[in-house]
Amino acid sequence: MSTRPQTHYRSALIVVTTIFFMWGFITCLNDILIPHLKAVFSLNYAQTMLIQFTFFGAYFIMSLPMGKLLAKVGYKNAISLGLLIAAIGAVMFYPAAKAPSYPLFLTALFVLASGVTMLQVAANPYVSMLGPEDSASSRLNLAQAFNSLGTTIAPYFGGMLILGAAVLGASELAEMSQADRMAYRVQQAHSVQTPYLLLAVVLAALAVVIYLWKLPNFKDQVRDDSPRDNVTAAEALRHPHVLFGVIGIFCYVGAEVSIGSFMINYLSLPEIGNMSESSAASYVGYYWGGAMIGRFIGSALMQKIRPSLLLGLFAIVAALLVITTMLTSGHLAMWSIVAIGLFNSIMFPTIFTLGIAKLGPLTSKASSLLIMAIVGGAILPVAQGALADTVGIHHAFILPLICYLFIAFYGFRGSRVVAS
Repeated sequence: MSTRPQTHYRSALIVVTTIFFMWGFITCLNDILIPHLKAVFSLNYAQTMLIQFTFFGAYFIMSLPMGKLLAKVGYKNAISLGLLIAAIGAVMFYPAAKAPSYPLFLTALFVLASGVTMLQVAANPYVSMLGPEDSASSRLNLAQAFNSLGTTIAPYFGGMLILGAAVLGASELAEMSQADRMAYRVQQAHSVQTPYLLLAVVLAALAVVIYLWKLPNFKDQVRDDSPRDNVTAAEALRHPHVLFGVIGIFCYVGAEVSIGSFMINYLSLPEIGNMSESSAASYVGYYWGGAMIGRFIGSALMQKIRPSLLLGLFAIVAALLVITTMLTSGHLAMWSIVAIGLFNSIMFPTIFTLGIAKLGPLTSKASSLLIMAIVGGAILPVAQGALADTVGIHHAFILPLICYLFIAFYGFRGSRVVAS
């Protein structure tokens, strides 16, 4: 029987669940920043995807330092500190917009993402400790559902405050004088200031609440397991289901982020949705909302269907939807790309679970390697951006298609545990 004070933990769970909502909200705001900054700074697709490269690159670069910091200050204080770092990054958007400077925007985004990295490192295991061990998975699913809620709401918020005003096209900007063009860009850049200042206030307030609230810190349960211990990392990767799982997470995050990143620009095309960027932002909400709904559906289906089989089936459907959007136009192409969100839903937790199966003492090492594979969200959008600049945005979706085909392979075959 657990001797933990359950009522105390219940209030702690309610408070910490808001953190999952906030980092989902922050992550999805990038999908709104991408078309906005692309227009403001007249960037090509590859340059614009540096937004995702910077954000998800922070996961790879900062995960080890944040893990070491967690070991020193404990879970509760680490969550509070992560919120504070994210708030500082959000404040930095103000001078970046005032300049306006794209490198400053990227710098602010890196600081913001570093705070989110700390939240990822600390909040997931913290939620699992807030109650009996046998219900840890249920608590994490609940918290992740609120993360999806954040990704669903963010496009509406960002679309209204950031993309509300019509953005001039490249030809219209070319007709303006240099002074007028600069004044226009400053005006457009300033539309980012208020939303991110509001975000900074909310993050700072949450940091104070977490710090002052009487939450358990669990400092004695922090283990500083470095994911870059070459011996044990190589040992874990000798297991095919781990190696393929790392590639699978890389592909999944890269494909999901790439599609979300390009969606507003894609749906705005005359031959696809023929709509304003502000209107297209609501469809990004449908994309991420589909992932939230799919988690509940997938959870129920897994009571009847083997997780690896369901993963393979979902990946095949996602691949077919990508093919459909590439070969068609109009509403069929539009809804095909939006519907992919529904089938993305189960991929991360299922790949993750299959990737750490039956590893014994190597479980924590494999887990760390899988988390580091989130860097796919940094690399693949940039690659797709370069492809879009070369062959057009419509055909650049071949990159997510390849990713989903690999995930299908992992579900049907690559996730099998081979006896060593």
